[in-house]
Amino acid sequence: MTKSKILIFFLVLTFFTNSLLAKEPSKLIDEIVNEASIILSSSDPVESKIIKLNNIAETNVDIDGIGMYTLGKYRKILSENEKIKYKKLFKSYFLKSFSSRLVDYSDPKITVVSEKKINEKYTIVSTVLEETSKNPEIKIDWRIYTKNPERPLIRDLIVEGLSLARTQKEEFNSIIQNNDGDINYLFKSLEEFIIK
Repeated sequence: MTKSKILIFFLVLTFFTNSLLAKEPSKLIDEIVNEASIILSSSDPVESKIIKLNNIAETNVDIDGIGMYTLGKYRKILSENEKIKYKKLFKSYFLKSFSSRLVDYSDPKITVVSEKKINEKYTIVSTVLEETSKNPEIKIDWRIYTKNPERPLIRDLIVEGLSLARTQKEEFNSIIQNNDGDINYLFKSLEEFIIK
């Protein structure tokens, strides 16, 4: 076999292997939803459910990416120490907010409806949270960051057309603006939410 044929063989093999390793965004959401459903419908104590839900989030959500996005223009003025502090606070804030909202559901039924590739970096997976006797049907779009196809990560949830990341960004921006641009007021607000 010539060198060029060997090279082509390895390129094809590498591409094929990477294709097998890549996880389709809709499959990712399906797996997360099923795993969360099993946790929420179990008879485990609430504390145990929260730990397991947080593990799902830490593995599948780009928490740092969302955190930096929600800072908006203020992320450019953070010192390295402030950035480290913010990332730590935001992660704790995000996980507490995420698990405390979900743990109230006993057995959510979410169905993947479609998948739409926006560009090389992003795919939108559309799902429906099925109607129950207490709640109406809710449309949820998951914005998946697919720059690394072997490890797609959730970057945003769009619930009935409302982006949770954008809403969080507006809230944080408002806190900082109302306190003369002092980022420490945002840190204080996050700390208060985490400890209560």
